[in-house]
Amino acid sequence: MTQTPEAEKIIKTLKNVAIFKGCDDKALERLAANAHLQKHTKGHILFIHGDEAARLYLVQSGWVKLFRETLDGTQAVVDILTSGHLFGETSIFEDDIYPYSAEVVEPSEIISIPLTNLKTEIETNNKLALNMLSAMARYRRQQDREIEHLSIQNASQRIGCFLLRLVNQSEDGAVTIHLPYDKTLVASRLGMQPETFSRALAKLRDATGLNVKGATIELENLNQLVSYSCAACSSEFPCKDLQAAE
Repeated sequence: MTQTPEAEKIIKTLKNVAIFKGCDDKALERLAANAHLQKHTKGHILFIHGDEAARLYLVQSGWVKLFRETLDGTQAVVDILTSGHLFGETSIFEDDIYPYSAEVVEPSEIISIPLTNLKTEIETNNKLALNMLSAMARYRRQQDREIEHLSIQNASQRIGCFLLRLVNQSEDGAVTIHLPYDKTLVASRLGMQPETFSRALAKLRDATGLNVKGATIELENLNQLVSYSCAACSSEFPCKDLQAAE
């Protein structure tokens, strides 16, 4: 069966997502059936907390904010995700209800896949089922580590750890990281006030030599950032639990 260019691009992307590692081409084709690659503008709401879950999503490019709202309307940022990050998939274990809301915070390209495809494949694909369990375990370890970081890392180290999550940890040489234009999102994600984030980022710059140009951060290499940020962490670098795709 001839695939459309969109389908080919989606399947190529899925091959690089951790939970789909080990899936053969036929399995990826089944997962990608009726999947879509769409461009979304800033402010687009993908779904709301409590909605019936129909699709899972993968960020091809751009940034997406996951959040919940308190009773008084305050937003609690659960995460902000960029290229390679998957979200919405765990709703199949939560009565098919989205456990958070998702909003596009920078112009983005996002792949959406019917959740029924994932459910059907898990039922017959033991490798995928094990990958899902492994991904959920990694997410739990990441949450445990964030609790640890709140206890022992200073604000600058927590920012450094967040930046390390966004890079290919196996590559050497110069690194360029593009943050969301609105840095208050990152501050909220890390549990900081914007002014605290700005001061901590300046301290991180002085300690590691990173170059901040608006929403772009440049590093000659990761060594100084790793030495500074990972000094107050129980895990060694590279930290695979922080990687979205391998």
